[in-house]
Amino acid sequence: MNALEKRKLVGSLERGRRALLKSLRGVSAETAVRTPIPGKWTILDCVEHVAVSEDYLLAQIESATYSGTPAIPPQREALIAERALDRSFRFESPQAVRPIGQFPTLAAALEHFLASRERTMRWVESAPPDLRNRIASHPLIGPTNCYEMLLMMALHPRRHAEQIEEIKVALEALECRELEGDEKRPKEPRRPNP
Repeated sequence: MNALEKRKLVGSLERGRRALLKSLRGVSAETAVRTPIPGKWTILDCVEHVAVSEDYLLAQIESATYSGTPAIPPQREALIAERALDRSFRFESPQAVRPIGQFPTLAAALEHFLASRERTMRWVESAPPDLRNRIASHPLIGPTNCYEMLLMMALHPRRHAEQIEEIKVALEALECRELEGDEKRPKEPRRPNP
């Protein structure tokens, strides 16, 4: 990884952080734990997943093994960048990074993610130049070089920022339907005060 690639990667990690923060603007603690569809993730679940994934993937990178030559074709980097942000490609979250209620509030999950993202960015800034020669294991795609893993980490919060926006729209629609349902119900007559 040369100096330009390193700057681009740090910039992409920062854009992912900003995208997640932007998606959370105006989200109340109550909204964060609501789901528009039973069994689907809440906004808090999304942030917990991103936070836990950041820790998990950085640990994979830190324990990567060295390979003498780049082991994975460079064309795969472009495919990763393309697919990571395409929400029409759905992935089942690996068990190790599924939300389990680890954080009591959205603020706590976000604080954890921000600290983890800062640690990742510091790691990249001091990373060895041969990240494509270091092989780690990604829970969905298996062996991957560390540069690819960092690309996925950079884009991951942006993917879930889009999911959070989808949840917010669905919750707003649900609220409208609930309000309409209230308006259609017959009103109880007011009782006079005794």
